[in-house]
Amino acid sequence: MPKVLAVFGATGQQGGSIVSHVLKDVELSSQYHIRALTRDPSNPSAQALKKLDVEVVRADLNDELSLHGAMKGAHTVFALTIPTFGPNAKAQEVTRGKAMVDIAVAEGLQYIIFSTLPHVTTVSGGKYTNVTAWDAQAEIEEYIRSLPIKSAFFSPGSFMQNFKSIMAPRPTGLGSYVISRPVSPKSLLPLIDTAGDTGKYVGAILAEPDKYEGKIFCAASALYPMEEIAQIISKVSGKTVTFEQVSAESFLQGLPPWGGMLVEMMLFQQEFGYYGPRTNELVAWAVENARGKVHTFEEYLTENPLQLQ
Repeated sequence: MPKVLAVFGATGQQGGSIVSHVLKDVELSSQYHIRALTRDPSNPSAQALKKLDVEVVRADLNDELSLHGAMKGAHTVFALTIPTFGPNAKAQEVTRGKAMVDIAVAEGLQYIIFSTLPHVTTVSGGKYTNVTAWDAQAEIEEYIRSLPIKSAFFSPGSFMQNFKSIMAPRPTGLGSYVISRPVSPKSLLPLIDTAGDTGKYVGAILAEPDKYEGKIFCAASALYPMEEIAQIISKVSGKTVTFEQVSAESFLQGLPPWGGMLVEMMLFQQEFGYYGPRTNELVAWAVENARGKVHTFEEYLTENPLQLQ
């Protein structure tokens, strides 16, 4: 009888990729029954899953009763938290994350796969202390490791999808485009096709949970210098796109209050590596162990063209 795999964020990029991958994988689809968890089962994305005969169940991190119902009878859960911003954002995220995994243990689940990120404050030796969204997930990961339940972890790089939204090249007004960041053109950024490839990394864990128990998949297809990112966008789009290093003060102009966290995140990645000093090695291991070939940035852009006007 298939084991129930509960997937938080099943209508989002990470969870949706896992659902899609398991459904298409003959071996995994015979081993796991997917239970798609979402805050709103009535939304179109959730309804689309129902048409694929996927069980869709409401789960809201702010409603513990819904979490009990969502995980009751499940064997494995893919769990993630959604960062918020504000003076108490980190504490609130950690509290919600711990409550979620406590309920997983209480409901008798056997395995947790958690979407995590490095603890920036610790890795930087206290130099960068405002990347609270990352630190919160790292502290939830640490808590999970202390519990009487098997676990493994998925740690995504920077989303390729963000170049269609918050990281999109800006028009210069001269017929060209620019990517402006407060880091060097040589600064390295690990990129992942989140919607296309999350399932390949998590699928590896689902296929061999004992092999990957305690392991972290530092998930990115490769590390890309910022200037190369601009060059790839230029090549695929046929537009002129360049990279420009700007001051932190200039970059912050027009950003919301949490922009300072974004600046610290970029400076941390440049100075310490996205996953710390072993970033290259960790990314290469994850690519080698993924359940299928992952997309390069050029392949992603070819399949999902940016609309540069």
